[in-house]
Amino acid sequence: MFTGIIETMATVTDIVHDGSNIQFTIESPITAALKVDQSVAHNGVCLTVTAIMGNQYTVTAVAETLQKTNLGTWQKGAAINIERSLKIGGRLDGHFVQGHVDTAATCIEKQTLEGSWLFRFRFPAQFAALIIEKGSICINGVSLTAFNVGRDEFTVTIIPYTYTHTNFDRIEQGNQVNLEFDVLGKYLLRSKELEM
Repeated sequence: MFTGIIETMATVTDIVHDGSNIQFTIESPITAALKVDQSVAHNGVCLTVTAIMGNQYTVTAVAETLQKTNLGTWQKGAAINIERSLKIGGRLDGHFVQGHVDTAATCIEKQTLEGSWLFRFRFPAQFAALIIEKGSICINGVSLTAFNVGRDEFTVTIIPYTYTHTNFDRIEQGNQVNLEFDVLGKYLLRSKELEM
């Protein structure tokens, strides 16, 4: 379980294809605090640390993860958002994030405003029931508030701190991002489906 509050940025240093899986080597300033078998969110995707070597560690993405996320597009040198799992007793500054990405979305608009940035994203319409006006949305692991929500589009605004401390400064029109919809909405929708 995560909160959507990014701890640090990390860099992909190596990519190895192994059958239908991909193994990523990540260089991060918090590597020394990690341990093997620990869950870490990478652009919002929960991956397990499988090895640690100095200031780098490895994680593996399986076919299911690669199909639903943008991890398959990562290249060496890619900057990614990192968050360790929620610590019981800590503050929940974002919202409950599982690290289980639902789908990828495409940036269809980026505007530089006076002191902030506006991003508009398009996502598969089959997920329309899981996003609401002023509801929580997790984009590349960042907890944000959605507005101007349509059937397959929504907008978020990014403040300067988030823009410079996450990989939002590298997102441009046409880029894909990872989306995780609010887990509470998923349970409510499932409950409603079962009643029918």
